[in-house]
Amino acid sequence: MEIDRREAGFVGLGLMGAPMAANLLAAGWTVTAWNRSPAALDAFEALGGSRVDRVEALRDQPVIVFMLPDLSDIEDASAALLTGWAASPPAPGTAVVVMSSVSPSGVRDFGARVAEASGGNAVVVDAPVSGGTQGAADGTLAIMAGASDSDFRRLLPLFGAMGSTVRRLGPLGSGSLAKACNQLIVGTTTAALAEAAELAERSGMEVPALYEVLAGGLAGSRVLDIVGPRLAARDYEPTGPAKFMHKDLSFVLESAAAAGAAVPMAAAGVELYAALLRQGLGDRDLAVVRQAIANLSGSGTRSASAGGTAKITASTTANTAAKTNEDQ
Repeated sequence: MEIDRREAGFVGLGLMGAPMAANLLAAGWTVTAWNRSPAALDAFEALGGSRVDRVEALRDQPVIVFMLPDLSDIEDASAALLTGWAASPPAPGTAVVVMSSVSPSGVRDFGARVAEASGGNAVVVDAPVSGGTQGAADGTLAIMAGASDSDFRRLLPLFGAMGSTVRRLGPLGSGSLAKACNQLIVGTTTAALAEAAELAERSGMEVPALYEVLAGGLAGSRVLDIVGPRLAARDYEPTGPAKFMHKDLSFVLESAAAAGAAVPMAAAGVELYAALLRQGLGDRDLAVVRQAIANLSGSGTRSASAGGTAKITASTTANTAAKTNEDQ
């Protein structure tokens, strides 16, 4: 059974959250949002949305979506909401939908706290997304849900307004585990492409030409198609801050330890992205992992000269981090 009212609260109008909430409006949903910075709320109101100045003001919404950077942000933002529910429970069937990338075990614990605070009337569903800012804008996100079958089915209209590939992977926490697997692939593949770019350029090869031929063979991938141009151009303007990849790969290690699974690529990735953070590059785009690898290489990067020989150019370090909306 679908939810009776196509109304939702939305917490977090950052790089991802703003277009996701806008697509809900475009699909005919009545959406009321909270965001830390008022500018995003002003833009959302211009699209036809409503705003509140406190998350707890969303207490009577049948669905409340959270799209904040991490579970700790969600816990802080929802604290007063849960206190209010403990005093006066919400309507039965209220859904709290966590669409951020969070710890699988952490979101299960959060679900237990929400159930207790609401007297069993509210349920948490984890439904992280993949597809980046372009997928969020286009409404073509991949949505990985962890929920009971009945809760998943009644939330399908909500998910369908924001994504084109929507799957239930199992109970609460399963969506976050699937997202961790997704990030394992994206994070290590991006790093491998960055390594290949540095190796090729330092050897006198043109990176765009390399990527073009790779795209036509077995090494071709959507990661190469989407991230490759930014890697080749050293375009590190953030579409998704690189610092989150370190967090996400840490969730892979956490889940692997619980499952008894060896994840050597994830372990190496955590170390690489930790080095990236130490270099002050965390607020740049994920493609900045190429700069992190160049910095580890030292002595500069090579590019092909007009005559086909290699020359050394200075390696630059992007120390000025681009500020992104805290509520992504």
